[in-house]
Amino acid sequence: MNLPLFIAKRIYSANDSRQKVSRPAIRIAVAGVAIGLAVMIVSVSIVFGFKHTIRDKVVGFGSHITVGSYNSLHGRSNDPVCMSDSMMRTLRSIGGVTHVQRYAMKQGILKTDSDFLGVAFKGVAAEYDTTFIHDNLRSGSILAFNDSVSRGKILISKIMADRLRLKTGDRVFAYFLGDGDVRVRRFTVAGIYQTNLSQFDKLLCFTDLYTAVRLNGWEPDQASGAEVTVSDFDSLDIVENSFIAKVNRTTDKYGETYSTETIQRLNPQIFTWLDLLDLNVWIILALMLCVAGFTMISGLLIIILERTSMIGVLKALGARNSTVRKTFLWFAVFIIGKGMLIGNVVGLGLILLQKLTGIVKLDAATYYVDIVPVEFNLLALLLLNAATLIVSVFVLIAPSFLASKVHPAKSMRYE
Repeated sequence: MNLPLFIAKRIYSANDSRQKVSRPAIRIAVAGVAIGLAVMIVSVSIVFGFKHTIRDKVVGFGSHITVGSYNSLHGRSNDPVCMSDSMMRTLRSIGGVTHVQRYAMKQGILKTDSDFLGVAFKGVAAEYDTTFIHDNLRSGSILAFNDSVSRGKILISKIMADRLRLKTGDRVFAYFLGDGDVRVRRFTVAGIYQTNLSQFDKLLCFTDLYTAVRLNGWEPDQASGAEVTVSDFDSLDIVENSFIAKVNRTTDKYGETYSTETIQRLNPQIFTWLDLLDLNVWIILALMLCVAGFTMISGLLIIILERTSMIGVLKALGARNSTVRKTFLWFAVFIIGKGMLIGNVVGLGLILLQKLTGIVKLDAATYYVDIVPVEFNLLALLLLNAATLIVSVFVLIAPSFLASKVHPAKSMRYE
């Protein structure tokens, strides 16, 4: 029989009315562990949800890897590259790639009777994955993108629609500068999207690939580049190395050199900002572990003082110092376990509440999302529970030595 565990169970389950000091101390210790763990669970869930939500929005505008002209990706030019069927097959054949889509960019001005706005037209073809736009579409519908004919329709953001006072079905003129002349096109607003990622919403509107290619004066098999989606974001660097080996520094039939860039390097300010959130999480975790540890230490010391006579009796009966220490460490494990159970219920309950109701709102202009995003991560939950248990027990090792220092004869004064 495990004597320390047996005694610890008896102490923990005892309901002695004379224990006027230890019971409040135990409750405080349980509350400290529960609050600390709940805050950690919620904090990690919010950071995971926020980072992945913002990352997915940025990727939705530009995919994981962009293949294009070296001058376009590393400079300010809009030089095209050949995106023929054979090149598209080459890109799709690279390991880890799940989707490839062409695109063409053209700068222009949208003008109404009362206002005008400079925008970037992004031409896409039938293979374009419209899932992201569907998820963020506010009105209208998504046109059937084409690379062989112009449908004369565009998708604009809500920011553009509000600025130009446009709605779905309205017609708007677009002006394009190039080669010393001005080209005018009339478009119909097919739909309006809103992602709350203002630096993209203020700039990008979508149209047919054919339209953008013709406005740039390019050949039918030319485009600004191709956007590549990979199966696993964490393996992005590995997939990019394959692109570097097979695609980079090769030239097309027009003499342009291919190059690649990842979404992190194309948008360093956003991903750097997201990485800074990790520091905030570590600070919160450290503070909450300190709260849990200090409450457990104070609670255990109070319990040791109240159980001094019991410790004296155990040592008088021949109990070793290690037995006494283990007894109180087991007792602490019971308190920590109860606190962790409550903390998990509270933390997961708050996550579920936010997930289902979106009760906590955010300023979309500042945080790019209008509600606090949360994400349940089983591995993170298990690691948080394991870390809380290990750290809490570890900080109690030193206080447990005080119990072993009690002398049987001196313990009589506590009767």
